[in-house]
Amino acid sequence: MDGLKSQNLLDNLKVIPVIKRSGAETNFYPYKIDFVLNELIDDSSIIDAIEQDIFNKYQDSFVIETTQLHDCIYALLNKYHLYEQAESYQKHFEADQLDFENATNVERNINKLFGKDDEIVHENANKDSNIFNTQRDLEAGVASKALGLKMLPELVAKAHMRGDIHWHDLDYSPVTPETNCCLIDFDEMLSHGFKIGNAWVSSPKSIQTATAQMSQIIANVASLQYGGCSANRIDQLLAPYAELNYQKHLQDAREWVPEEEQDDFAIAKTKKDIYDAMQALEYEINTLYSSQGQTPFTTINFGLGTSWIEREIQKSILKIRIKGLGKEHRTAIFPKLTFTVKRGLNLNPTDPNYDIKQLALECSTQRMYPDLLMYDKIKEITGSFKTPMGCRSFLQGWKDENGKEVNSGRMNLGVVTVNLPRIALESKGNKDLFWQIFDEKMKLCKTALQYRIKRTKEAKPENAPLLYMYGAFGKRLKATDSVDELFKNQRATVSLGYIGLYEVCTAFYGNHWEGNQEAHDFAEEIVKELRDKCSYWAEESGYHYSLYSTPAESLTDTFCRDDINKFGRIPDITDKEYYTNSFHYDVRKHPSPFEKLTFEEIFPHYASGGFIHYCEYPNLKQNPKALEAVWDWAYDHVGYLGTNTSIDQCFKCGFKGEFTATARGFVCPQCGNHDPQFCDVIKRTCGYLGNPQQRPMIHGRHVEIASRKKNMTSEMIKHAANYEKAKQSDSQRVVG
Repeated sequence: MDGLKSQNLLDNLKVIPVIKRSGAETNFYPYKIDFVLNELIDDSSIIDAIEQDIFNKYQDSFVIETTQLHDCIYALLNKYHLYEQAESYQKHFEADQLDFENATNVERNINKLFGKDDEIVHENANKDSNIFNTQRDLEAGVASKALGLKMLPELVAKAHMRGDIHWHDLDYSPVTPETNCCLIDFDEMLSHGFKIGNAWVSSPKSIQTATAQMSQIIANVASLQYGGCSANRIDQLLAPYAELNYQKHLQDAREWVPEEEQDDFAIAKTKKDIYDAMQALEYEINTLYSSQGQTPFTTINFGLGTSWIEREIQKSILKIRIKGLGKEHRTAIFPKLTFTVKRGLNLNPTDPNYDIKQLALECSTQRMYPDLLMYDKIKEITGSFKTPMGCRSFLQGWKDENGKEVNSGRMNLGVVTVNLPRIALESKGNKDLFWQIFDEKMKLCKTALQYRIKRTKEAKPENAPLLYMYGAFGKRLKATDSVDELFKNQRATVSLGYIGLYEVCTAFYGNHWEGNQEAHDFAEEIVKELRDKCSYWAEESGYHYSLYSTPAESLTDTFCRDDINKFGRIPDITDKEYYTNSFHYDVRKHPSPFEKLTFEEIFPHYASGGFIHYCEYPNLKQNPKALEAVWDWAYDHVGYLGTNTSIDQCFKCGFKGEFTATARGFVCPQCGNHDPQFCDVIKRTCGYLGNPQQRPMIHGRHVEIASRKKNMTSEMIKHAANYEKAKQSDSQRVVG
């Protein structure tokens, strides 16, 4: 049939509660019966007759039990001599029950892992499944997933399995009541000391010791939660410890160096210490493995410092990243770098830190990082300035009981993502039906997120001493305290995620809807409704529900694969074999950076709990001014911007540029090399970078990356360079 009815006789049964097999109570959703009957029957008159019989049976009921409703539909199919359809209906039910039984079978899931199931082995591009500790983590993870599905409310567990929603990180949560990601309160920990294992660590007396302590903190925090961790304003954070180095060198200089040279001596020695300390931090993070068998997902933010020490820390971070790792000078994946751009500080040529922005441009053209945080826009969108927690999860502006703004030490409790394209496909062009299904899925998401909060609150401070008792989360709780002290009053966030706005609007408006204002308004309306749900839940509960534009590393594949199984290959929606991240522009098209960012810029104002924009460029090493033109334009438009450019390297033939995407991975276009030992292939996975040759990605993510078109052409590069010359000329006139 062409579509489903948004109104029918069964709508009159909506007031009757439904009791599920698990005992949970839910609403009656007539469209679900429409779905079932339309799948089974082509004759609308028979469908109407069956629905009339269902109405007659239940119109005077006080409650509807799903077991009875199932038996009723089966009997009615037989009543109308639809024996094959009745058998198909029963088999589908039995298969659904078996799927849940298999998903909760620990032994079966471990056997899938040993068979190197692609979905398990490649779902996280930051995990090397050949390593023993990663294998142990994956083994524990598949067991945790099976147990976690049993722990979740059954409605949530089955919705996750069917692909209606996604409970993120099921391999860690809810089996363990861990938090997701955080901004570590390094300032509190380094100032007051902390304990790891059996050792009490005192406040550092040099920047080298401070960065060494930071790496130990990062390793431990990464092992006590399952998401990313970040250091906010690291240049300002570490400056006091570099000042200790300076004072020590100045004291030595007074003993050994002529008076007029003493300050220069101390400054030179301190600059060397800063460089060595920041290089050590970079290497330590990249050589660490957390207990989860992965490099700690770490982000460091810098750019706001103005003293000579703070400036030197910023420059060292960038110079070290430009240099690269090891003798081959490979691109470091972690820590993710976020550089703060601020008008009056480093945006324009007359600003005091403009030279550091130029170094950041050079770094981005060669290493993709740093990503940019536009100071004024971040404050406007999120309520205060801070770096994201890991990839893209942003805390919202928050003040403690004393009215003090607090960012570091806060955290996110987890994410549940809704499959928006599925809602669009199920509604078959009927917007009234779209919003009916949307509301049902929101109730599911709310139930899931409520359970996330409830389970996380069951942790004890002694389960994660560094987080709860020694300062990483900003307060030092006693072993008998409730961890809820750090979550309630909206101090922590818990996130509702979404995926596939592009596919939703394609279902309603066709593949070329980007210039259609009605379509864009519909996309905005969806994100606004998601945000409004979060706001209502937050006011109702006292916990901060934030809207999160899901990066969807493996979910871009998982949801799409689920929907191919359910709906088949639908042009420009499921046939691509991936879904588009959150609000992003279709990667297969090539708008200019300015067009792309203009299209996307409204969405983070609703989804302030997590977002990022990025544009695709050719090799920009010889054209940093072209990139700067985009950065400068973006300052007043978006809050968080990444650079995707061609920086792959072949160590066999010396090629530098962009490797060719093939079914087996990425290969050098010059010599065909694809051996990860002799090449460095860097692609943006979502909010962070990955090396798909060393750590292969799940199929859908690989296809999505291979499908990306450039947002900047050679002609645009020339135009951007002219724009930059004009800007330089204007600045010179101002100075004159």
